[in-house]
Formats: sequence, C-alpha cells, structure tokens
Amino acid sequence: MPLMRGLIIGYNTERLAFGFTMLNDGETVECQISDAAMDELAGVEGSPSPARQAQFLAVRDTIERIASDLFDAGPFVKGSVVRIFAKHIRK
Repeated sequence: MPLMRGLIIGYNTERLAFGFTMLNDGETVECQISDAAMDELAGVEGSPSPARQAQFLAVRDTIERIASDLFDAGPFVKGSVVRIFAKHIRK
C-alpha cells in the first residue's frame, strides 16, 4: 500500500540529507533523501544547502514514490527511517 504525503522536516546539515514524513495508515514514517540522491533526481551537482527545500519541492512526487516503494519492499520496523540514497535512483 503506498504511503501518503506527510510533512516537510527540512535540511539536516549533519546528515547532509533532507527530511520529510509520510503516513502509513495514519502512522508517521520518517524519511530522508541524501544530497547526492536529490541532485541525481534534479540533474544537478553540488546544490547549496539553502536551495534544498526548493529542490525537494520540485521533485517531491518522485521522491515520495521512491520512499513508498522502499517502504513497501521492507521489512521496516516501526520507528525506523526510510533513507533514499543515490543507488535508489533509476537512471
């Protein structure tokens, strides 16, 4: 079952990843996408941190589809994070 859109958490400078949530039957699922993965989706390299939210919004539907596919491929333990890396991006 596909995850539903949740909230934007924002950019994490320590993890170099953008955080967001999705919903699974009303339960919040924490998700992150790495800088490299987001740049790969956007077709750019080395985007600055302040540009990450706009970049996320531009490719949000694709990012959320990938997160949902990874979650469905599971298994995921309640409380774990769905992490999207460049290796998850189909070229």
